[in-house]
Amino acid sequence: MPVKLDPPALPEWERPFAAVQEQSRQLGLTAFVVGGYVRDRLLGGERARIREVDVLVEGSGAAQLATAVGTALKLRPPVIFERFGTAHLDLDHRALEFVSSRVESYQPNSRKPEVRPGTLKDDVMRRDFTINTLLMDWDGTVLDLTGRALQDLEARRIATPLEPTSTFDDDPLRMLRAIRFAATLQFTLDPGIETAIQAQAARLQPPVVSMERIRDEFSKLLVAEQVQRGLELLDATRLLPRIVPQLEVGKGMQQGGWHSHDVFGHSLLTASLAPPELITRLAALLHDVGKPAVHELKDGKPTFIGHQEIGAGMAGVALRHLRYPGDVTDAVVKLVRLHMRPIQYDPHGWEDKAVRRLVRDAGDQLPRLLDLARADMRASHYPDVTKIDDLEARIRRLDADAIAAIRSPLTGEDLMARTGRPAGPWIKRVKAALEDAIIDGTLAPDAQAAWRYLEAHPELLEP
Repeated sequence: MPVKLDPPALPEWERPFAAVQEQSRQLGLTAFVVGGYVRDRLLGGERARIREVDVLVEGSGAAQLATAVGTALKLRPPVIFERFGTAHLDLDHRALEFVSSRVESYQPNSRKPEVRPGTLKDDVMRRDFTINTLLMDWDGTVLDLTGRALQDLEARRIATPLEPTSTFDDDPLRMLRAIRFAATLQFTLDPGIETAIQAQAARLQPPVVSMERIRDEFSKLLVAEQVQRGLELLDATRLLPRIVPQLEVGKGMQQGGWHSHDVFGHSLLTASLAPPELITRLAALLHDVGKPAVHELKDGKPTFIGHQEIGAGMAGVALRHLRYPGDVTDAVVKLVRLHMRPIQYDPHGWEDKAVRRLVRDAGDQLPRLLDLARADMRASHYPDVTKIDDLEARIRRLDADAIAAIRSPLTGEDLMARTGRPAGPWIKRVKAALEDAIIDGTLAPDAQAAWRYLEAHPELLEP
């Protein structure tokens, strides 16, 4: 009995689908919906919220059909990629991707394929996983040209249309995609896939695969519900050291105290307990990356003094290597540097000024910092995280926004004009001291009070 999607088009896709069907009829072209739309409709639930649809055109009419559909829907002309026989059509916060059925072949060290026309069967067999090969006709009928895609979807299994080695030869990024799909869809890997990935793991690197493509797939995996399982699969297949080699040295390094895992296992568990948001998960994964570098035994107990600062530098190196944007890198570095501060909070021992300094230092990363602290503590045998709740409530009482808005009453220009000294690091040091004094309640936030404070503390102006 054939599988059929009813209705074929979700409400927001009814008009685009009707246009594709009508324009393909007028042009004498045969077109199908392919890939993620079909897969996610069959999976149902949250997966049915679809922002992009792929249309497979038999033969070489993808650009022609995309142009006709764009005209019919009164959209901007599509972006056409002649070499690959593909076209991209922007809708309102959605997109249609058109591709002509084709065969691709790759040189071992190149991501630029040689493309030639192919049949529908040729096209689906060149795709990454069987679950992404399903076609849907415009009446909702689902076609499985591989003969196993529907079975794999039912079994919740990631499998390749061809032998895994051949599929990964074409594009080594598919190794990372296999694990990302396993984590995001909560599927298992076909047995041959894990073996093939282990054998080819060394190919997941430039120039064969760009760091930007690796970063994008890794980011999608990090926000998956089963992120820990995904990271463990990356580790088992030896892909993780290709992506974040800084984590490797934490294996087997026991921590003592409240900790229940070695540094590596604790990092993975912390990431899984952090909210599913990229910056927080990156910080959780990397928060203890500096521990091996400062590890010492004192009286037989492991210590990691200063690991926050060392780890912040290492996290920055890791994220820049993966080509993360500067704002993401800066946020993660700050979180790693500060991650111990909330954990060290003592509701009875901290004065208000210590809380204000934490708020000032964390800035707009404060909510993420508290989330990271909770995840870090929960990833150990620490009794509870109620003190973080207490800290958050205390921050609200002290007005976090007002604290974060505190600025030095004196600018760099003011300081240079009054002292006759040139610009330099001393300006930042003096301004920070003035802000600390305001936070501590020992300085009123005005310029005259600031000059009097500096007269009383001449050491602050020393070279």
